Amino acid sequence: MTDITHTEKIINKPARPVGIIGYGAYIPRYRLPGSEISRIWSDGVSPVKEKAVAGLDEDVITMSIEAARNALARAAIDPQLLRAVWVGSESHPYAVKPTSTIVAEAVGASAHIQAADWEFACKAGSEALVACMGMVGSQMANFALAIGMDTAQAKPGDALEYTAASGGAAFIIGPAEQALATIDAQYSYVTDTPDFWRRAYQKYPEHGQRFTGDPAYFKHIVSAANTLMEQEDLNPEDFKYAIFHQPNEKFPGRVAKQLGFKPEQIKDGLLSPVIGNTYAGAALVGLTAVLDIAAPGDRILVTSYGSGAGSDAFIITAQAALPVKRGGALSTQDYIARRTEIDYATYARYRGIIAVK
Repeated sequence: MTDITHTEKIINKPARPVGIIGYGAYIPRYRLPGSEISRIWSDGVSPVKEKAVAGLDEDVITMSIEAARNALARAAIDPQLLRAVWVGSESHPYAVKPTSTIVAEAVGASAHIQAADWEFACKAGSEALVACMGMVGSQMANFALAIGMDTAQAKPGDALEYTAASGGAAFIIGPAEQALATIDAQYSYVTDTPDFWRRAYQKYPEHGQRFTGDPAYFKHIVSAANTLMEQEDLNPEDFKYAIFHQPNEKFPGRVAKQLGFKPEQIKDGLLSPVIGNTYAGAALVGLTAVLDIAAPGDRILVTSYGSGAGSDAFIITAQAALPVKRGGALSTQDYIARRTEIDYATYARYRGIIAVK
C-alpha cells in the first residue's frame, strides 16, 4: 500500500485523451563486455553481459536525432507539425546551450515550437513524456516529441561502470484516436532522497551504495506503481507487460516480485543485462522493446526511476495501429543485434577516460 491518506484522485488524465503516435530507440553498436571491466578492476564475476558505448562521433544530440527520426518514421507525420521538442538527459553535451534546439532543427521541425532540455537523473525522459501529455492533452499542441537519452558516466573501477551505458528512446505524443498505443493514466511520486548526485565541476557522479536500493529505487517505484494501479482499480494480472527502471539486472526483478508481477511479464522489457543502464532512457528503451512485440489490447505498466528521487508510472494500451506502424523503423532488438565488441582501452578512449589534450 502507498502512504496516501485521502481518497482524492491524484493520477493524471489529460482533458483530451492522448497516446503514442510514433516511437523509436537508438543504441550504439559498440559493446564493452562486463568481463573486460572485471579483468581490469576486480578479476571477479560481471553483473551484466555487456553495455552499449557511444562512439567518438556520438553524443546525446546525435543519438537523439536518430531515435527521433525513427519515431517520426513510425508516426508518418510532417515534423513541421511538432509543437514541442523536449530532451531529457543527465549528459547533455553543453553546460550552456540546449540540446533540444539542435535536435529540433535536425529532424525538420519548425521554429514555431517549444524546446527545452530536461533533467531529473534517470527519469528526465519520462518527465518530458509527461509534459508532452499535458501539452497535447490541453490542446495547446497536436504533436509533441519527448526524448530520453544518455551517454552515462561512471568513475573507472566503480560498480556503476558495469552498467553506465549509452542510448535511449524518443516518443511522439498526439491525440488518442491516432495513437498506436494510448496513455490511459499517469502518476508521479517524488521525495528528497539523495541517493545519487554530482556537484558542479565533478567529472563523475557519486552514489549512496546500498542506500540507493530500499529507501530510493524500491520505495519510489512501489509507491508510484501501486498508487496508479489502486486508483485505476487494476491489479498486476491485468497487465500483459511491466517495465521498470533498470539500473542493473537484479532490481527490476525484485521490484516486480514485490509488486506482484510474474517474471514472464517483465522479461521482454528487461534490457539492462544486454546493453547496460541507459539512464534517462532506461525504462523508455524497455517500452520500445515491448511495443515492438505487443498485440492490440495488451496493457503495459511502465515505471521509471530518477535519483534524487522520484518515479513516473504510466498505464499504456496497445492499439490496432501498432502492428502496422512499427515496421517503419529499426526495432530495438535490431539495434541490440548490431554490435561491435571493444576492449577496455578502446572504451576508455571513446569515453574520454584517457585524456589526449
